[in-house]
Amino acid sequence: MIQVRQLAKLHGVARSRKCALLLERIELELSAQGFPAAADARRAELLAYALDLAAFLAGSPESGAELAAASLRCLETARPPAAPAAAFRAIDDLRHHIARASGQAPADWDLHDFRAQGSLASDREGAPSTAIGGRSPLPGTRVFLEDIRSPFNVGTIIRTAEALGFEEVLLSPACADPRHPRAERSAMGAVDLVPWRRCPLEELPALGEVFALELGGAAIGDFAFPRRGVLVLGSEELGVSAAALALAGGRRVSIPMRGLKASINVAVAFGIAAQAWVSGL
Repeated sequence: MIQVRQLAKLHGVARSRKCALLLERIELELSAQGFPAAADARRAELLAYALDLAAFLAGSPESGAELAAASLRCLETARPPAAPAAAFRAIDDLRHHIARASGQAPADWDLHDFRAQGSLASDREGAPSTAIGGRSPLPGTRVFLEDIRSPFNVGTIIRTAEALGFEEVLLSPACADPRHPRAERSAMGAVDLVPWRRCPLEELPALGEVFALELGGAAIGDFAFPRRGVLVLGSEELGVSAAALALAGGRRVSIPMRGLKASINVAVAFGIAAQAWVSGL
């Protein structure tokens, strides 16, 4: 990484973006080391660099009052003997403040899931992690993504399915690719954890009871979820197809809505329905 004093040669947005990138590199390396438990010498070196960068921004007239104040907060929070997890969060807060100050609004797929390393499961140093070492899927729980076009939605659904213990994710031939960069980003590594494959609609009945998440069905609180089955999600634009509804034989579950829009994102809707399903298993 460049020496902090060399940042004085940069100005405006170029300086802000460079500082944000440097802090991002520090966070990624700390997380990859199993921060805060390992590599104390390197951790101290990276933390010292982040504090030097924060001090530079706090003392630079070009930073402006808000960025200077954010940099001072980082210095106060992250300076030793601060708990490592608190220092990590302070660095992350400063990085996002710098990004906002330079006009960068992060999309969901630009965000990092540092907790995936298993090192930041708690802000309390020494507290036990709640992460489970291996998957314990619920047998017979599957979701079928019928022609979902957004890679972001596909990745988010896969991430939720993995977290809730679904056995498998099934995709129609026209569904967006889980290996699309945006899908992989929103899945946060879940693409490599939960089994998924493409399959035609006709194969679903052999896997268990088929039911659809669609308007006009039984309210989610009244629906009798099966022990083993396939939950069908329809496309963002057209919903569940007539062919899939026919396979479901009228078995529809719906989320009651009271707003004027009466519509929610398909990945969000899946999370609501999936939790209702698995909570009874």
